[in-house]
Amino acid sequence: MSETYYVTTPIYYVNDVPHIGHAYTTIAADVLARFKRMDGYKVHFLTGTDEHGQKIERAAQAKGEKPIELADRVVERFKTLWSRLNISYDDFIRTSEDRHKRSVHRLFEIVKDKGDIHLGEYEDWYCVHDETFFTQTQLENGNCPMCGRSVEKLKEESYFFKMSAYQERLVAHIEQNPEFIQPTTRRNEILSFVKEGLRDLSISRTSFSWGIPVPGDPRHVIYVWFDALTNYLSALDYFDDPDGTGAFWPADVHLIGKDILRHHAVYWPTFLLSAGIGLPKKVFAHGWWTVEGQKMSKSLNNFVDPDPVAETYGVDQLRYFLLREIPFGQDGDFSISALKGRINSDLANDLGNLLNRFVSMNAKYFEGKIGEPQEKGEGDAELEAGCGRALEALRTNMDGVAFNRALIEIWELISQANKYIDRSAPWTLNKEGRTERLGSVMYAIAETLRIAAMLVYPFMPESADKMWRQLGLETEIADARYDPDAGWGGLPAGTVTVKGDPLFPRID
Repeated sequence: MSETYYVTTPIYYVNDVPHIGHAYTTIAADVLARFKRMDGYKVHFLTGTDEHGQKIERAAQAKGEKPIELADRVVERFKTLWSRLNISYDDFIRTSEDRHKRSVHRLFEIVKDKGDIHLGEYEDWYCVHDETFFTQTQLENGNCPMCGRSVEKLKEESYFFKMSAYQERLVAHIEQNPEFIQPTTRRNEILSFVKEGLRDLSISRTSFSWGIPVPGDPRHVIYVWFDALTNYLSALDYFDDPDGTGAFWPADVHLIGKDILRHHAVYWPTFLLSAGIGLPKKVFAHGWWTVEGQKMSKSLNNFVDPDPVAETYGVDQLRYFLLREIPFGQDGDFSISALKGRINSDLANDLGNLLNRFVSMNAKYFEGKIGEPQEKGEGDAELEAGCGRALEALRTNMDGVAFNRALIEIWELISQANKYIDRSAPWTLNKEGRTERLGSVMYAIAETLRIAAMLVYPFMPESADKMWRQLGLETEIADARYDPDAGWGGLPAGTVTVKGDPLFPRID
């Protein structure tokens, strides 16, 4: 049986309009899922929507509709965008679904039976936008320290989770498992926060009704983060199907934005510790995108809608740019000029030109037919070794969630192949009548392109498929596996290449 791999995005609030930040996380998760499938893993890739809480109840009321009507409408926006961006999720979880509600009740009851939930009264400053309470000292200029919005003083009866009881165990886990929270700067932040002392956490509300009722006490609804985080279990039917989809737990990686790191790296693991459930292997918090040097904000109305960007410049072009431009985990700046630069340089000049040169020469010299390599020569062994290095580097970098490093290594192979053509000079070999050596050069370039298509497939699946087709391969690239299909020599002799449109048209 193949190894399993479970990757998740956060579940997105349904009062948000999908923007480049949502696309960034989801494309990253898709790349990991596609890579792991091609590397022979049995993959479960989860995304979805977070639909409960006071913020959504108020947003629906302002529009004169029910919360579920708002949710149903916005969910379709996310699903439409994920289809446009070629997101290959295995499941889309909604917190309004019955399967989710059942799992939240089960987790609540397990933790309560453990003695870790008690009834009390809560009073503090509450940010509706971030669904989070803060003490007076945590406020910044009297406002929410996370989003800067105004806060409300709330006092209400509440069920509390004994988060404080798990402080030492959480510190020990973080210190003993350096990969648990990434990147390292975020790990250090959380470790410092936890060591300062954990308070018990309010996990229910009585001030609104749009949520999952507390078992046995319907006056209370379960606090949105206890509710929302459970999605990672409910999507697996963890409590009822432990040997089926439940076997994917623990998650291999939760991909999140850094603004929700505390919820995923403190709240969530303490809930799981209480319930006796294994912790996720990795929580990776990426950075934020600015736009043309400015922070995205509603007041500036500068949120980037990925849909028209993908429509204008290409889906794969956008996917490539987002993961190549900055190291995953750092903040980055989105600009159309930078996107155009990547398209024209990396994609059109380097990869697209390599494919076009090869297919044109092969049609000219051999009527498109790829023969057996018969005469080895200078650079052949190095090109073969370069393919092997690129695959190993891809595996290493994907395990480290280092997307831009993975792409840099792949582009080193593409550069190597372009230089190989220049040094081998097929036009000279043809002129001199050295047909056997020319055929071997053509084979080496074709084989490099075939392997390169498999390497770029997780990032740019449509473009990789087009490469596959122009190389004349009749199998489906999605069915290829790095072991054994990325081994050198896998291209069948007699394959006939097919001239196609430019892979990445230049942007003027």
